[in-house]
Amino acid sequence: MSDLLPLFPLPNVVLFPNVFLALHVFEPRYTEMVADALTSDRMIGMVLLRPGWETEYEGRPPVYEIGCSGVITHVEKHRDGRYNIVLRGLDKFRILAEDHGRSYRRASVDLLPEPAPSADERAAIHQQRSRLGALLSPGSDGGAAETRTPAAMSDDDLVNALAQYLDFEPLEKQALLERPCLRARAASLVELLEMKIITARTPGPSNLAH
Repeated sequence: MSDLLPLFPLPNVVLFPNVFLALHVFEPRYTEMVADALTSDRMIGMVLLRPGWETEYEGRPPVYEIGCSGVITHVEKHRDGRYNIVLRGLDKFRILAEDHGRSYRRASVDLLPEPAPSADERAAIHQQRSRLGALLSPGSDGGAAETRTPAAMSDDDLVNALAQYLDFEPLEKQALLERPCLRARAASLVELLEMKIITARTPGPSNLAH
């Protein structure tokens, strides 16, 4: 990674390690960012915009300091300068300072590699995988059910892919990204899914006013 990582701040996207993300890039400052990345190390840092970004979007509104770097694995350039790209998530990072020398944002960052799970942690993560499979089965009430998660996918990749692709709020995904290790992320993912199932099955005020 070069000294300054290009930042792509978005209001609804959180990237996770080793997960793929397709993006359509059309703003001039970010098409410039992609063009520069393609002539360098192909690296871009995805960061989430903090609430209230709408009034400052054309400038440099605040972002969460923890993001995830990604490498461009596929690129398609349109005649009008727009890009379709695919990123593969690499490493979590923390923003240390931003550089304002270009039209797009760049930052010096501190990488936050997640520790390799111990044997006991691996066993715990695998148990969480089984729980996730039950929670995600069609018609699941959170009990035992046939697992619908891809058997060929590793526990690590499955946890990160579910954290990125499931229909969670951006702030919920950001909280999952910021978990310190894979075991903690898997546990939080299970808790979040259980909470959403309970919420979906709990009658709201409108359902009680008959």
